[in-house]
Amino acid sequence: MFLEYKDAHIFYTDKGKGNPIVLLHGFLENSSMWLPFITSLSKNKRVICIDLLGHGQTDCLGYIHTMELMAEAVEAVLKKLKITKVIFVGHSMGGYVALAFAEKNPEMVKGLCLMNSTAQADSSERKKNRDRAILVVKQDYKMFVNMAISNLFRPKNRILFSEEIKQIKKEALQTPLQGIIAALEGMKTRKNREKILQIASYKQLMIISKKDPVLDYDSLINQTINTCVKVVEFPDGHMSHIENKEDLLNTLMRFVEKI
Repeated sequence: MFLEYKDAHIFYTDKGKGNPIVLLHGFLENSSMWLPFITSLSKNKRVICIDLLGHGQTDCLGYIHTMELMAEAVEAVLKKLKITKVIFVGHSMGGYVALAFAEKNPEMVKGLCLMNSTAQADSSERKKNRDRAILVVKQDYKMFVNMAISNLFRPKNRILFSEEIKQIKKEALQTPLQGIIAALEGMKTRKNREKILQIASYKQLMIISKKDPVLDYDSLINQTINTCVKVVEFPDGHMSHIENKEDLLNTLMRFVEKI
C-alpha cells in the first residue's frame, strides 16, 4: 500500500490484528527483510512494515533524509491507519528512526526494541567514514553496495550465508543513488538520544551481537547501564535477522507478548 506524503509515495504493509508493531529496516534494506517474521508476529498482533525514505518502494525527499524526516514519514503512515500506540522494532538505521519518533511522540510508544542499533550519535571518525562512503558511492555505486553488505556479516558467516547475501545485494542495488547519499547524510548528522533509554517509561530491549563489525559491543552495553533496558546478546554479526534468525524471532515474540 502507498501513502502520499510531501509529494513522495511511502510504501507500507499492514497485516494482522491486535497491538500494533512497527518494523523498521536498516540502511540499504527495505521492508521485505521482515517477511520471515511477519507470519508469526501477526498471529495476535498487527504488524506494519514501512519502506523508509529512499529505500524499497518509497520515494526520496531531498538531499538529506534526517532521522527526524524519516520519523515524520512513519508518523504519517500511522496517522493514516489511525494508530495511536505502537511497539517499535528498528534494525540499525531503523533504530535511529524509532528513537527520533520516540523523542517527538513519547506518548505513542508502548515498547522500543533497538536491534543492532545505537542511541549514540556518530563519532567524529564515523562521520569521516560517512563522508568517504558518499565519495565512494558516487564513484562506483555497485562496488560500494557489494562491499557495504558483505561487511555487515561476521566474517565466518559470509560463506555460510552466501546465497542470502547475494539476494540482499540484489535488493540493495535497487536503492537509488540519491536514497543512499541522503541516508548517509542523515545518519551522519543524527543527534545523541541516550536520554531516551534513561527516561522512557515503556519497555525497552536492546539486541546486541558480540561480533557486530559495525557497532562496538562495550559502547552498547554502557548505554544500558542504570537504565531499564533489557539486553539480549547474540553471538554473530550485524544482520541478526539472518545470522540468528530463530533466536531473533523467539526474542521478539517474548518482547511483544509482555506489552
